[in-house]
Amino acid sequence: MKLAHPKKLAVRRTKAAALPLTANAHGSISQAAPPASTPAALRVLLVEDSAMDVALIKHMLLAARRDTSVTNVDTPEAFETELKLRVPDLILSDYTLPTFDGNRALEIARRIAPRVPFIFVSGTMGEEVAIDMLKQGATDYVLKNRLTRLLPAVSRALLETGQRREREAADEKLRRAHDQLRALTGHLQFVREEERTRIAREVHDELGQALTGLRLDLSWLAGKVRSGREPQLKIKNMSAHIDATIQAIRRIATELRPGVLDTLGLAAAIEWQASEFQERTGICCEMKIEVTEKIWERNFSTACFRIFQETLTNIIRHAHATRVDVRLAQEGDELVLTVQDNGRGITEREITGANAIGLMGMKERANQMGGSVQFVGQTGLGTTVTMRVPLAAAVAEGVR
Repeated sequence: MKLAHPKKLAVRRTKAAALPLTANAHGSISQAAPPASTPAALRVLLVEDSAMDVALIKHMLLAARRDTSVTNVDTPEAFETELKLRVPDLILSDYTLPTFDGNRALEIARRIAPRVPFIFVSGTMGEEVAIDMLKQGATDYVLKNRLTRLLPAVSRALLETGQRREREAADEKLRRAHDQLRALTGHLQFVREEERTRIAREVHDELGQALTGLRLDLSWLAGKVRSGREPQLKIKNMSAHIDATIQAIRRIATELRPGVLDTLGLAAAIEWQASEFQERTGICCEMKIEVTEKIWERNFSTACFRIFQETLTNIIRHAHATRVDVRLAQEGDELVLTVQDNGRGITEREITGANAIGLMGMKERANQMGGSVQFVGQTGLGTTVTMRVPLAAAVAEGVR
């Protein structure tokens, strides 16, 4: 679309290079203070078929910033080729062209260079069309009979694009840090489980064997001391203390790493833990196992079992419950563990609070396996904890 220009354009050269554009609070254009380092040249791709309009727009851009490079195209093929060859910093486009329109130009730009700001510079663009183009992804529009708005619009578009890229870079940096933290958490959990297993084995084997040997020696000594009621009573008390210590060692070793988890699998370990929980607390614990009995990958089983253990620990500490229902089932490709109590019911504040370290640990364990843990509490009716993890993680290597 051509403009009516009574006189031929004259491009005036300045001796000093223009400084980068900035927009003030009112949207007007101004020159920024000299930067510490020279910014990269501004590359503009101009979609325009009128040579006079091309010259005018180039003149305005170069007058504001001398290091601007403007490439002009007027066909969809040339536009697409140029975008693929080198992504520009800014796209300016007329809406009405002989071979295609602004809608097609915007579509090509969104497909090839979606992050590049796109400004329509047109003389035939109605308000409804402009609003529709903005909804489709255009950054701004400037009418050719109001070209004084071009430089503020360009400055604002570049500023917003720079800010968006900074935010995206910060978000990406935060995401990488979060991923690294999650990987570190998983590694620490793995190392802790390995250490618990080693300690459990040493406590059970070394201390258990030593105390068993001591008890045998004490039994031999009891057979040798036949006279005196007091020595016999002392030996009997010592033997009872040794037996109690052996039982304590077995309990500690089992709590560190239940042997049933490695020998009989997750379902058996959960049944055993539920039975221990009921015996220790007196809280009725009903079990439903709806999975095919199998031994899954060690780290997978460990993570699921620790989530169950932490759930029971929270019930003991906070729930004031008298009944717990546990269900372990396979639903499609997921393993689902549901623990429901009839206690006071967990609150939203307790779920999201800064002190909910145990709950966060449960979520993190499930997340390491690509799953999730949900907490739902109803005041006076109890709490339901649901763990869902993909069974694919049960056979994946390196699940930690």
